[in-house]
Amino acid sequence: MKRSTFDALLSFLGGVSWAFVIVGAWVTFQSFVFLGIVPAIMFTFIFIFLAIFLLLVLETMSMARDRNDILKKQNELLEEIRESIKTPPSDA
Repeated sequence: MKRSTFDALLSFLGGVSWAFVIVGAWVTFQSFVFLGIVPAIMFTFIFIFLAIFLLLVLETMSMARDRNDILKKQNELLEEIRESIKTPPSDA
């Protein structure tokens, strides 16, 4: 199956985003641990929440692209069916 550049880019960005979530959570925790464990965990959860929200945006873009491709294929099939119904039979 041939993948478009857009699909490859979304895949790459999805992988990079997961790496960003993991590394960013660790860095956020380490940055705020001087305030105490509870604030560090709280800031880390806030960071993870925002990062996963951005990941969901990427996944939504991917699903919208897939849905658009499916609708395009269905539209082409319906056009073919409509054309075959419109043309009168040549045996008449």
